[in-house]
Amino acid sequence: MILTQCAVCATELGLSLGKKCGRCSTRYCGPACQKQHWEEGGHDKLCKKIKKAGGAEQFNANTKYSEAVTVAAEACAEDTKGQTCYICTQALHWKTKEGLVRMCACRGTAGFAHVSCLTEQAKLLNDEAEENNKVVQWHRWDKCGLCEQRYHGVVHCALGWAAWKTYLGRPEGDQLRVLAMGSLGIGLRSGGRFQEATDVLETALSLIHREIPSDDSTRLVVLNTLASLYTQLGRHEESLAFRRQCYEETKSIQGPCSENTLINASNLGMTLHKQAKFAEAREVVRQPLADARRTFGDDHYVTLILCETTADAIAGIGGEESLRETIAMYEDLVPRSRRVLGSSHPKTQQRERCLREFRAFRAGGPAAVIAARRATRFRRALGPQRHARRSSRGRDDARGD
Repeated sequence: MILTQCAVCATELGLSLGKKCGRCSTRYCGPACQKQHWEEGGHDKLCKKIKKAGGAEQFNANTKYSEAVTVAAEACAEDTKGQTCYICTQALHWKTKEGLVRMCACRGTAGFAHVSCLTEQAKLLNDEAEENNKVVQWHRWDKCGLCEQRYHGVVHCALGWAAWKTYLGRPEGDQLRVLAMGSLGIGLRSGGRFQEATDVLETALSLIHREIPSDDSTRLVVLNTLASLYTQLGRHEESLAFRRQCYEETKSIQGPCSENTLINASNLGMTLHKQAKFAEAREVVRQPLADARRTFGDDHYVTLILCETTADAIAGIGGEESLRETIAMYEDLVPRSRRVLGSSHPKTQQRERCLREFRAFRAGGPAAVIAARRATRFRRALGPQRHARRSSRGRDDARGD
């Protein structure tokens, strides 16, 4: 359940408070709001339509999904001109008439699809696994089945709504329903909807604790995403506590070299870095980076993530040697990122930008501009005195004096 507020006054109702419309299950804090919604809010015209869709939660999910698909297709319109879906081979979806999205790092025609086709593909794989008592293929809601890279941005957001609308009708304690709520929260975060994502995932965490407390894997995924959101919302101590918990528990359950453990190590390192705990961040990711290289190779996306986290931590420690080492790591990282993810992937573009700015900083470019963009990465890279000199020179250069 993600509709946890009164439909009229937005009073927080949690998972069980308030009352519901007897026909469509729209939630209210009390009879007064329900009456007002019927008489003034247009509910008398929508009630039957909402019920036909499966109730308030389902109606909301269907509506949000359609809106998210439209946003994703419009955002990808320039990249998808003249292309066809690699699943159905059509430019427009035969039923929904939606446009294509570019969802991952796949080259050629494999990188284009309809959100509806990706949704049906993920649902079929999980239905088949469930029917045959096999491990569910939930990663198909978050990762491309061809290149194994995670979806990102508004495409990931649309697939989050797709997962939620597909499974929300199941009982509250059903594993796939809880996983779908988690996917929705992660998708909303990818789409930049941080507060909405936080609300959804906090609700999911409450359900996990109440309905399936033994499901460690789902709980850790939700905790990890909440940690990222808390950082975005300025809740730094809570974020760091969740990151430490996720890393230690995953390492204990799955071992130090599992993909999830290594990702959680990087997440902890990034959180420490953002809180200016550079030396600890460097120490946290030192062994995981070596483990990733040995286990997955230099070109695996997990290794790339750990390389980036390590380089940023080194930059924060300070000194000329740290800056040189950081630039060397980025000079190795950027071409690998282009090769693995593609030049248009947001992570590749971010890494290219970091390398340009680190080089400019070393060369004494306009430090004021650089520092404004990436202050947390290298504000101490050369030590405070020399940084001040370069900042002053950068301002002079920018003025043309």
